[in-house]
Amino acid sequence: MTTEAAITDWIASQKDAMLAEIEAMVNTDGGSYDKPGVDRTGAQVVRFLEAHGIATEAVPREKHGDCIRGIVEGGHALGTGNQRSNIVLMGHRDTVFPKGEPERRPFRIEGARAYGPGVADMKAGIVMNMFVLAAFAKFGGAPGPLVGLFTGDEEIGSPEGRPVIEAEAANARVVFNSEPGRVSGNVVKARKGGVFSVVDVEGKAAHSGGNFEAGISAIGEAAHKIVAIHALTDLKRGITLNVGLIEGGQSVNTTAPSCRFQIDLRTIDLADRDEVMGKIHDIVARAYVPGTRATLTIKGEFRPLNPTPESERVFSVYQAAAAESGLKVEAEFTGGCADSGFTAALGVPTLCGVGPVGGLAHSPQEYLEVESIVPRAQAMARAIIRLEQAGL
Repeated sequence: MTTEAAITDWIASQKDAMLAEIEAMVNTDGGSYDKPGVDRTGAQVVRFLEAHGIATEAVPREKHGDCIRGIVEGGHALGTGNQRSNIVLMGHRDTVFPKGEPERRPFRIEGARAYGPGVADMKAGIVMNMFVLAAFAKFGGAPGPLVGLFTGDEEIGSPEGRPVIEAEAANARVVFNSEPGRVSGNVVKARKGGVFSVVDVEGKAAHSGGNFEAGISAIGEAAHKIVAIHALTDLKRGITLNVGLIEGGQSVNTTAPSCRFQIDLRTIDLADRDEVMGKIHDIVARAYVPGTRATLTIKGEFRPLNPTPESERVFSVYQAAAAESGLKVEAEFTGGCADSGFTAALGVPTLCGVGPVGGLAHSPQEYLEVESIVPRAQAMARAIIRLEQAGL
């Protein structure tokens, strides 16, 4: 039996074990701002990897979940003096859900689908990576060192995870990001970049009936700015802007002394990002309502993931590997952002959306296609083994 066959056969035997790990992780709180909860999912990763003889390392983070690295030694790097030798399996443990969500709707399986907070985005992908690492630790066969990187703040733009990801990318030759496979069964070769920012507006409080003229409305100013910001959307260029959160004011009978709103900007090209951010800064600096002041703070940012000739070669390897598990896979574009943009921006061939298939992420209806877990794990394992044959 070849090493590849041994690995894929072992993965096929681990379906129930994978589901058990997914259930435990889904049933653990892990919102991005819940550091203790995200760190508990990290402890689960560490326990599993170390039980399979895989060395782990924690990279402490101050506000969000610590980053976990699992290292499986593999064959020599491709070529003489190649420093970009690691094959990186990446994923994030945090979710978008509030504390207590797993208690309200814990992991469950109904028919062919599993449900629960973060089940597809992306706790199933985390578990898949864990088992792929375990398979190579058990049977060998990797053409280079494998690094599993498990981060804890992707859903808010990876403010603390990004430097760890970029440091990992500096020594990587290929990155597989196990975000959920698309509902179509496809993987992701291109994503938009995004900037998440906050605008704070200052006005002046006054009684809205007895002293109206003395007031300066921060909410009125925010309304002008929001209209101007939304007008920057250019669908033909793939540029979208959305003010998705707003809060402000003191009482209904007080001119609002403050207002805060948050902006989601998405672009395909970095040049568009810079152009639009310049226009946003101009809008924030302008006082539509005399006497108001405003500041803009960038809270998180993703780089776009755009295909390169090298990433297309990675996809070709993956596509052929997936076909042997009965999967017909194409590569597609999505407007969502992910950590894969950081590695791609540094020139590392990156393929995203290689995790198990799921849909309706970030909603109570989020689901995972249970029967996709094993073949997607097998596809990744086969692709890893064949990277060197493809000159990657």
